[in-house]
Amino acid sequence: MSPNTIFALFCVLALLAFLSVKRIPEGTVYTLRRFDGHARTLKPGTHVVVPLVERVVHRIPLTGCELAVNEQIVLDGTPRQLKGQLYWQVLDPERADTMIDRADELIRIRALNAMRDVDAPAHESFDLRNARLKRALNDNLRDRGVVVTRVQLHLV
Repeated sequence: MSPNTIFALFCVLALLAFLSVKRIPEGTVYTLRRFDGHARTLKPGTHVVVPLVERVVHRIPLTGCELAVNEQIVLDGTPRQLKGQLYWQVLDPERADTMIDRADELIRIRALNAMRDVDAPAHESFDLRNARLKRALNDNLRDRGVVVTRVQLHLV
């Protein structure tokens, strides 16, 4: 073998070794997928992966997320504006992995449905309505590995 071939082979091996080490930051979980569909979850720390076979599919933050809500809804036959924020967090990354790409939309839709499911929600107090929405959302989302930590919505 020529020296150039040995050098090129050494560079390729060094690159593969460099790509096989993943550093996962605190407060984050990575989901890896292989070509055959097998998935695994990497928690914070340094991990060895199989380069070119496994790829990072999701970077799931565990510290919490904020979802702004600004929706027009009809309550008691009257169009109303629902504004505010929902705060949510991933508790179980393995279960949340299947829906993490569409989590904001799923939480928004479930919040609107929970608001519509109650008779006269416009007559509830601000705190009572938000506590009820939080409870309804958590009953609905906990099986998906997600929990709503705070609801701050108001009707305009």
